[in-house]
Amino acid sequence: MNRPLSSAERSAERRRQWLMDEADKARESRGEQGKMEFWLRLARSRIAKDVKAGRGDVRDGFALICRLFISATDKRAEGDARIWNDLLQYAEQVVANHPPRH
Repeated sequence: MNRPLSSAERSAERRRQWLMDEADKARESRGEQGKMEFWLRLARSRIAKDVKAGRGDVRDGFALICRLFISATDKRAEGDARIWNDLLQYAEQVVANHPPRH
């Protein structure tokens, strides 16, 4: 039998659902471009908050993730989609197990 969710767990679940709903709304109004822009705006906001909190290494992490993305797309354009496919598979696993909280 499952225990009832705590108020913190309910709040986190509502926030996750809100994020997904907002991403869906962005996609419905502006297509996949809108969905991507929503997540980029959210990432930019989170980076700014982390920097203010003294965690400036978040910039280096984001830059490294961007470099990885570019490397994967470059290899895919050259005809080798292995890194791209591995990157997407790993990203889907991480997000499924650890969805954004706030």
